[in-house]
Amino acid sequence: MSIKVRLIIMNFLQFFVWGSWLISLGGYMGRELHFEGGQIGAIFATMGIASLVMPGIIGIIADKWFNAERLYGLCHIAGAGCLFYASTATGYDQMYWAMLLNLLVYMPTLSLANTVSYNALEQYKCDLIKDFPPIRVWGTIGFICAMWAVDLTGFKNSSAQLYVGAISALLLGVYSFTLPACKPAKTENKSLLSAFGLDALVLFKRKKMAIFFLFSMLLGAALQITNTYGDLFLGSFAGIPEFADSFGVKHSVILLSISQMSETLFILAIPFFLRHFGIKQVMLISMFAWVFRFGLFGFGDPGGGLWMLILSMIVYGMAFDFFNISGSLFVEQETNSSIRASAQGLFFMMTNGLGAIMGGYASGAVVDAFSVYADGRLVSREWMNIWLIFAAYALVIGILFALVFKYKHQQESKTN
Repeated sequence: MSIKVRLIIMNFLQFFVWGSWLISLGGYMGRELHFEGGQIGAIFATMGIASLVMPGIIGIIADKWFNAERLYGLCHIAGAGCLFYASTATGYDQMYWAMLLNLLVYMPTLSLANTVSYNALEQYKCDLIKDFPPIRVWGTIGFICAMWAVDLTGFKNSSAQLYVGAISALLLGVYSFTLPACKPAKTENKSLLSAFGLDALVLFKRKKMAIFFLFSMLLGAALQITNTYGDLFLGSFAGIPEFADSFGVKHSVILLSISQMSETLFILAIPFFLRHFGIKQVMLISMFAWVFRFGLFGFGDPGGGLWMLILSMIVYGMAFDFFNISGSLFVEQETNSSIRASAQGLFFMMTNGLGAIMGGYASGAVVDAFSVYADGRLVSREWMNIWLIFAAYALVIGILFALVFKYKHQQESKTN
């Protein structure tokens, strides 16, 4: 089996594990376990906690002491155990700790997967620029396949989705030990501060960078909201007779998978947008795309308003990836090479760490503010108001960013 096929299998399973529960778990916890909005938000906030803490620690271990592919395998095997444990959870506390432990070992594997892939391709004299992207795209395919699998089997409404993730993680963990050795690279003595991106804190002395990182955190709060509550929202239409048998209710996760398909298309479009509009405008497009993402959810429904839901899924690719990628490019251009890697780590921490934590708890508070509970069960929830508040938040962030963040793009465009 060629190294490319072996890495395709690894990337496919890497995101299959995540896709098996990320989009559908919120709906399962709300509908079947009767968790409140704040509890669901707190569980998804563990993704931010894990992103804040673990990648740096695991990165140091892989750099100095342990083969990356073995560490990668052990993380997935441990994650499988956590997901098996989560599948038995019926209460909030057990689910919270199970998912926190799972994400503490899963989130570092996202960067470890890239490290293992790069190392293997270099060992086999492959061209990273040419050969890695077609391999990585299979990760997105794996995520979508997992979503379709849990939807078509009906697992989205039960703990079986966590069994799918656990079995996949266990297979990937064992499989990773067959990959080419990725030994510690002892050439670079990276400090603890550098590993966590904290030596880039000096960038906060520059007004432009401080503003950028602040807005990265504020927008990061929005990144996982629809993943957290999207399936729960679509499932709520099952209580309305005219929508109960609609495709959007019965196959809500498949409908949501359009978002991931959209991501792949908009990633390809990013170079065009950057050339014609510049980095600041692309980041603004992302922010206002979030306004449409949330607003279309607010006004859409699985019946006559299905087109609004589909358009919201399409817009998601622009909303999610335009800021992440253009923001990363901005950091690359604006930082000195000596702290560039740390600056990228700081950008990740602000968006997927602090931002995700803030978004998880704040969105949960908003959902509960418009929910009525009786005897621990949901009585009613005003989804339109919830989505419109999220849309208003994104709109305010976009307007403030346009006014406060100063960046001259004309110079960049003239060099083309």
